[in-house]
Amino acid sequence: MTKQMSAHVYRWSDMPSDSPMELLERRRIMGERAMLSHVTLQAGFSVPSHAHENEQFAVVLSGRMRFEIGGDAVKVVEVGSGEALHLPSMVPHAAEALETSVVLDVFSPPSEQTGIDQKSA
Repeated sequence: MTKQMSAHVYRWSDMPSDSPMELLERRRIMGERAMLSHVTLQAGFSVPSHAHENEQFAVVLSGRMRFEIGGDAVKVVEVGSGEALHLPSMVPHAAEALETSVVLDVFSPPSEQTGIDQKSA
């Protein structure tokens, strides 16, 4: 049996946005096996260390981000416009916007909640 597929064109400006944390605005497209998140992070935004089942690619479209990756031995990397960071499933990571940044996050599998949906303690 063949699954009927249909294509759809999305326009980010038409997508609903949410703001699960201060200094952040997000729009998402949910697919069957992947999710795209178009995220605008204001300079100074930070998300504490977290890990999730989703594999994640963070593509920086503009601006500059600092990521802390790992648990015990933390590696710090900066990712700028035109660069992408791959985060395998369950790898702890934190992020900070060094300047106002636009990031396209690709998550697989899709999920209603990601690290920015976690409430601070």
